[in-house]
Amino acid sequence: MGSHECREAMIILFCLQGTRMAEAASGAVGQKSSMGLINTVERTMERWTSALWAPLIPTPRHHAEVVATLQRECDDNALILDRQRVVVPNAFVIELPSESHSQLTAHSAEVSRQLVSQVCRHAAEHGYTFAGPVAVALRPSGNESVGRFHIRSQIAPHRP
Repeated sequence: MGSHECREAMIILFCLQGTRMAEAASGAVGQKSSMGLINTVERTMERWTSALWAPLIPTPRHHAEVVATLQRECDDNALILDRQRVVVPNAFVIELPSESHSQLTAHSAEVSRQLVSQVCRHAAEHGYTFAGPVAVALRPSGNESVGRFHIRSQIAPHRP
């Protein structure tokens, strides 16, 4: 899956979310014709997303594990500063088996952007803040455990 197809898929997903909000606001949520189209596009998006993640981790279920582990890193390493401010890690390094990392080299920027988006969404849902910009780096692991990844995180302040 090329970067053009990924961008096209993201645009379709964004449009679908807007369509759903518009349907909900107008009370047209139950209309079968628009829901059939939405379901078809959603299935297509799922296939494209699976194709994007396939080179990252050997089995498809692992991409959900990567996202869940990133979210857990935020939750487990949250630093409570006061009642209204909880700072979470913003710098993540995902160590992948060498084979997975080499397959992903051409798409690492796109995958990193997707993962950053997931971390930001999770933080927004929980009211977390970051000390600096969120970054996810993909690195080859020195440990060759087959099909496993490791995530390290830290709170890295923004340096102008």
